[in-house]
Amino acid sequence: QLQASGGGLVQVGGSLRLSCRDSRSIFSVFSVDTMSWYRQAPGKQRDLVASITSGSSTNYADSVKGRFTISRDNAKNTVYLQMNSLKPEDTAVYYCNFISTVTWNEYWGQGTLVTVSS
Repeated sequence: QLQASGGGLVQVGGSLRLSCRDSRSIFSVFSVDTMSWYRQAPGKQRDLVASITSGSSTNYADSVKGRFTISRDNAKNTVYLQMNSLKPEDTAVYYCNFISTVTWNEYWGQGTLVTVSS
């Protein structure tokens, strides 16, 4: 339902840009409240990385502040995550999450793997 892309293998200090879009037009335009990125490393729980509200207020995990930037395109129901100065500890599967303003249900993307090599 939500298609995440942009993951891959990158060296320490490198950059990646993740995208997540509503590939099946589940949402009408401007009907997504909060868009978020979570990540899950092997053997660990899924944690919030960053979120952005419909009013463009952002929130970041302390571990990524100053390195990651979340943004959104409401007309395309797409969220982005620009990741700079990547570290090995950023290695994880990254999942996008949308919350509908109509049903207040949340929807998840399929995940995209980010691997940072040292």
